[in-house]
Amino acid sequence: MTRSLTWKLTLSFLAVSLAVALLVAVFIRLSNAGQLDRLVIEQQRSEFRSALIAYYQTNGSWEGVQENLLPWRGTAFPEPPHQADVDTLGDGYPGFRGDSRRDRRELFGLVNDAGMAVIPLLPDYPEGSSVPQDVLAQGEAIEVNGQVVGTILTASRPPGLNPAEIAFLQRTNFALVLASGGAVLVALLVGVLLARTLTRPLRALTQATHRMAGGELEQEVLVKSGDEIGELAAAFNQMSREVARANKARRQMTADVAHELRTPLTVIAGYIESMRDGVLAPTPQRLSVIYAEIEHLQHLVGDLRTLTQADAGQLKLNRQPISPQELLRQAFAAFEYQAAQKGVSLEMQLNGALPAITIDESRIAQVLGNLLSNALRYTPSGGRVTLAAAASDGDRVTLTVQDTGPGIAPEDLPFIFNRFYRADKSRAEENGESGLGLAIAKALVEAHGGQIEAQSALEKGTTFVIHLPTGSAKTE
Repeated sequence: MTRSLTWKLTLSFLAVSLAVALLVAVFIRLSNAGQLDRLVIEQQRSEFRSALIAYYQTNGSWEGVQENLLPWRGTAFPEPPHQADVDTLGDGYPGFRGDSRRDRRELFGLVNDAGMAVIPLLPDYPEGSSVPQDVLAQGEAIEVNGQVVGTILTASRPPGLNPAEIAFLQRTNFALVLASGGAVLVALLVGVLLARTLTRPLRALTQATHRMAGGELEQEVLVKSGDEIGELAAAFNQMSREVARANKARRQMTADVAHELRTPLTVIAGYIESMRDGVLAPTPQRLSVIYAEIEHLQHLVGDLRTLTQADAGQLKLNRQPISPQELLRQAFAAFEYQAAQKGVSLEMQLNGALPAITIDESRIAQVLGNLLSNALRYTPSGGRVTLAAAASDGDRVTLTVQDTGPGIAPEDLPFIFNRFYRADKSRAEENGESGLGLAIAKALVEAHGGQIEAQSALEKGTTFVIHLPTGSAKTE
């Protein structure tokens, strides 16, 4: 059976806490006794040194020092440690000498400035024995008025712990066991809470994923944390919204394509059926209508194919360097007659010397053609359409198509590059628009690494701005 992530995280927290508690317990158990023994020895040696300095300052020599300090040094313990203490700490514990122990103050000896033992350190250096220089170097010198008058020697083997100290260690070890158990219990509780906190958003993400797999594409996972899991949830929510939006757009596009195909097919089918039944004669005018509808279908299919290739990144571009001025002159020449026929003034503005742009000339010409066609369609007689080109920051060239038409409503402006979107649906139907012109323009400009944007105000006209990088020549 596969264990849940909550269970695994809880066990991990518990295992870490147990390991830490055991390591701490073992370390303190091994070091407590020795540290306590050394602490007491250091304290008693400091007291012994202070007593020796006071004695020498009073008497000016070490004569009679052993007899006078004998009460300070003390004797053996009056009774051995209890057997329970021996059982607790073990026979091999440092300091046990059978059933008797020495007072720690018997661990210190005194050597005078001549190197003779004044207070013996048994059994190595009895009173009056000579102490080697290497041993003296390991001792603690006693200075009085800036002069070394003696050296304190310390036995190499510690005496171990007395009964009171053993009892103290027992209480310390018991407290350590309680603290370790408490730490493990707290770690277990915290581990459970943290594991549930960490896995709750993951479970929510899993459930939302299953619902998406079942067809409910738009899901929202509520995660308040700002950590990596919060970022994952935010990314999932964004992905869910984008998938839902793309699916909605796909359904809408399917409906729009069906609608766009239905009208010309209905016209064609109606004429052909009437001619077949002999209701209508196949005159050149009627055949021209049928042919125009077929051309409309071909144009629509071509536009859809262009958009599909752009979406798939398979749009082939034959990039060649070209002057922006030349590009605008060609577009101007192509629509000059149409503008004159409609009574619209077509102007061209070139601002200074411009760098060449590396583009697929036919594709960008198609973009300019779509924009100029729209501008002339919506600009009334007596209006003006302006073509312009200028250099911009960042090694880019800006192409502009500006008209003095009725403009685009603010609520429509964000959507004009969407496929099959028509701000003025009635006029679009009259002019036979497919609703793909601006979407194709946007796809072609972005395929060149550029951007296109629209600026418009009602009754003041619309301006389309194309930003194209200069780039280096490249053929695809």
